[in-house]
Amino acid sequence: MKHARIRHQGETFNVSVEAGNAVRLADGRLLAEDQVEWLPPATGSMFALGLNYADHAAELAFTPPTEPLVFIKAPNTYTGHNQVTWRPDNVAYMHYECELVAVIGKPARNVKRADALDYVAGYTVCNDYAIRDYLENYYRPNLRVKNRDCTTPVGPWIVDAGDVADPSRLKLRTWVNGELRQEGSTADMIFDIPYLIEYLSSFMTLQPGDMIATGTPEGLADVVPGDEVVVEVEGVGRLVNRIVSEAEFFARKQEA
Repeated sequence: MKHARIRHQGETFNVSVEAGNAVRLADGRLLAEDQVEWLPPATGSMFALGLNYADHAAELAFTPPTEPLVFIKAPNTYTGHNQVTWRPDNVAYMHYECELVAVIGKPARNVKRADALDYVAGYTVCNDYAIRDYLENYYRPNLRVKNRDCTTPVGPWIVDAGDVADPSRLKLRTWVNGELRQEGSTADMIFDIPYLIEYLSSFMTLQPGDMIATGTPEGLADVVPGDEVVVEVEGVGRLVNRIVSEAEFFARKQEA
């Protein structure tokens, strides 16, 4: 089953997603995908991984890490399916990152790897945009690279964990303006989801709604205002986002 958060006529609803991406409200009304505003389906902390794909590390001529390179993304960065993300003025390189996201379903502390998937409620998709201009190096992704408002589309929904047979064997793809730009597989993760849950829960408690964004494969490219970026994880979801200029984005916010 797919679970989503949407806004309709000024109200926020938790809904199930049915055929054709239509959503069912509690009163029985069925709304089409384009009749609702899609919100991020989870709102907890996001633990994101750098250099977690062997092919991506090789693409950048980095030695694969021997310990997870984890950074935290704040909720202000999240935005939903079919929403916009802004490219800052006067930057040289902003790229997409298609990622599988594991959503935690119950408090997790000192979890063993063998039991780790029992703590996953489901899976979603994110596009972890990065502003490469401010990257000191891949081992130190500072806040200006990864924590700008509305620069992490998440969604459209959460797929129940039981409906994803093997999260370590899923295809990931990114299209820009309809052209396939990135293609990979979660089989190339250096640290898989059970390992990451064991690692993170060994020194902190993961809470329901927290997310683990598992990194991206090779194939990154610059995006500019006017681009439509679609990221897809096999069996999980297809997430659409559009790039606008800084001026347009903040003008829209003032109007809202």
